[in-house]
Amino acid sequence: MFEEFVEERIDGDGATLFVRRAGPVGAPPLVLLHGYPQTSAMWHGVAPILARSFQVVCPDLRGYGRSDKPASNALHAPYSKRAMGNDIVAVMRRLGHERFLVGAHDRGARVAHRMGLDHPDHVAAMTLLDIAPTREMYADTSAAFARAYWHWFFLIQPHPLPEQIIGADPQGFWKLKCFNQAGGENPFAPDALAEYLTAFEDPAAIHASCEDYRAAASIDIEHDDADKGRKLDIPIQTLWAKRGVIETCYDALGLWRQRASHVSGEALDTTHYMAEEIPEGIAARMSDFFARNPIHAEVMR
Repeated sequence: MFEEFVEERIDGDGATLFVRRAGPVGAPPLVLLHGYPQTSAMWHGVAPILARSFQVVCPDLRGYGRSDKPASNALHAPYSKRAMGNDIVAVMRRLGHERFLVGAHDRGARVAHRMGLDHPDHVAAMTLLDIAPTREMYADTSAAFARAYWHWFFLIQPHPLPEQIIGADPQGFWKLKCFNQAGGENPFAPDALAEYLTAFEDPAAIHASCEDYRAAASIDIEHDDADKGRKLDIPIQTLWAKRGVIETCYDALGLWRQRASHVSGEALDTTHYMAEEIPEGIAARMSDFFARNPIHAEVMR
């Protein structure tokens, strides 16, 4: 995976992140953010295609993969999407990118949403895969959603309940959660799956990922509420799975239009792990969206 990509560790804002990157010098910078319980390896089919025309940066988020796993606190602030987004802005700045594009899936898309609100001068446009806004998903929770996304309500339980249960069989939990979310199938390339399972064996990664979810149900919503209706004012493309919970339980476009001023998107015939199921299609949609936005020319300057 990731032939011709540089691998290195780069200081963020309180955590050092493992980063894969490649692409032509002078091309628009594009950061790709992964979801739970994965790593930057999820972009193995998408990133090499995009790296033909973008400077692609694929970090492991703090708490995941080979990135640092800082100690948390009672407010779960070190795993707030604000803290995780601050890492990404710091990494991109260290790479010389003051303004950049974002493609993000699952938890990474929640980081992207907060990062766009906190750093509007840095984020030019974004493509978000298979999420609706966190606050609205919790507010509109239904029995159908709770059954399908049971892990949302399991992982937020106080420490050490989920950590101990997951830690008894990390690989078994990982496969149960992810294969179930992929319709009972295994859509993951062997090398990527091996990386995910190895990373998730680390008790620190299990704890950090639980803290990610605890933050989403608490401090992240506080940050959203403090925005007092302020919207993202950048181009947003949202793509979601026809065979997934967002399609079944939510009006994705309607919810994103409550939180952002310039939203387009569509449902695709995939399950949740769309970047690994149809990488060429996701890469093409990202590339076309970013290229046709006026912001593309701005980033090129």
